[in-house]
Amino acid sequence: MVELVKFNIMNEVYTDLEDHKSTLTLDEYQERTRDTWIGEHKVERAFLGLAGEVGELCELRKKWLRDGKVDPHEWYQGEIGDVLYYLARIADENGLCLGEIASYNLLKLKSRKERGVIQGSGDNR
Repeated sequence: MVELVKFNIMNEVYTDLEDHKSTLTLDEYQERTRDTWIGEHKVERAFLGLAGEVGELCELRKKWLRDGKVDPHEWYQGEIGDVLYYLARIADENGLCLGEIASYNLLKLKSRKERGVIQGSGDNR
C-alpha cells in the first residue's frame, strides 16, 4: 500500500505519490521540473513565465505595504516556488545546473565582500 503524503500550500492540499523528502537539492528540483515542462517555445515561455511570477511576488509585497492585509510569509512560499520553477527551466533549457549556479554566485559574492566591492555596481568588480 502506498502512503499518500499531503501538504498544504496557500490553502491548497497537494498529494505526492512519490517518495517525499522534506528538502531537495537545487539539482534534484531542477530535474523534477522536467516532468511538468511541456509544449513549444520552451525557452521563451520560461523567460516570460519568470517575469510574470516575479511581478506577482512584487505585487504581494506592494499590497502588504499598502494594506497590511496580505500575510507575505504565507504567500511568498508559493510565489518564490513559481519563480524557482522558471529559473530551473531556464537553466535546464540552456544546459546549466542550478546547484552550480548557486555555488558560483556565492563564491562571487564572497570575493566581492573580501575585496570591499560588494556595494558597487556592475558585474566586473
